[in-house]
Amino acid sequence: MAEPIRITKVPIPRPKPKDSELGFGQIFTDHMFVANFQEEKGWYDPRVEPYAPIPLDPAAAVLHYAQAVFDGLKAFRGVDGKIRLFRPQKHVERLNLSAQRLCIPPLDPELSLASLVTLVGLERDWVPRKVGTSLYIRPTIIASEAFLGVRPAKSYIYFVILSPVGAYYPEGMAPVKIKVEDRYVRASEGGLGGAKTGGNYAASLLASEEAKHGGYTQVLWLDGVHRKYLDEVGTMNFMVKIGNEIITPPLSGTILAGVTRDSSLALMRQWGLTVSERQVSIDEVVGAHRAGTLAEAWGTGTAAVISPVGELTYRGDRMAINGGRVGPVTQRLYDTIVGIQYGQAPDPHGWTVEV
Repeated sequence: MAEPIRITKVPIPRPKPKDSELGFGQIFTDHMFVANFQEEKGWYDPRVEPYAPIPLDPAAAVLHYAQAVFDGLKAFRGVDGKIRLFRPQKHVERLNLSAQRLCIPPLDPELSLASLVTLVGLERDWVPRKVGTSLYIRPTIIASEAFLGVRPAKSYIYFVILSPVGAYYPEGMAPVKIKVEDRYVRASEGGLGGAKTGGNYAASLLASEEAKHGGYTQVLWLDGVHRKYLDEVGTMNFMVKIGNEIITPPLSGTILAGVTRDSSLALMRQWGLTVSERQVSIDEVVGAHRAGTLAEAWGTGTAAVISPVGELTYRGDRMAINGGRVGPVTQRLYDTIVGIQYGQAPDPHGWTVEV
């Protein structure tokens, strides 16, 4: 990283919210990180400045052709008072992979990591103290060039904003109800399913709203071709335990390469559990439920960490899982990952970075 990061602080910091007042992504800190890109200059002028609206021309490419990517990770205040980022290098890598898919110039990984560490370090007083809370970090790249032709933009803005958050789902660690979606499609092979870009989330809104009106927390997406193989559940990767086998859909380009997914797979293999990354059909899940071998199901993601699934509904057929209780593998994953994040458990993989 050739250019140093300039820092401009707010004159008077705002009061910090109480941990009990935190929702998810509704409160933002005093500062943000910004850098710019122009085709002839590359990435330049990295800076921390007071949180404020970003000026955009009405013809900016991001507003018309959705050329934008983002990521999401967290900073945690440990029981020892130290502030830790969880696997930031992996998130930096994923942001660049998403950018590649949308013809966005990659960030220097050193600059990207420095932007996170510098900003969180400056805003360390915003990191909440209660276990279960965290400082959510949202790095984003948008196409800022003003034009109406359909091509990759020649100028971009990279920015990072921070938000102190509580639990993503109001249920917390309580098992959630999931609707299996077989009408709408989130992504297909060859599309954008493997990139973290806004269009994927916009495409999920209608099905998610219909599911919520039906009393469900989220939807479980099926593949876009056969409408039978499991993909993702809402904003999370999905795992299911049938008999002694733990199954999660493979990274075939239709689902996000989740960092919590990767962490969970590493831990379960370390524990000697039988883990498969393979296609699993909804028919296999229904059959396992009828046979009494559908033992556990859960989602994995940065926002919720581990979210147990207590009930799946497919075409009106309600399938209770583990009696609607949190299963042992689900609980162990949650306890282990959260323990590492808050400095309560050893970190043999070197996943955390202290700020």
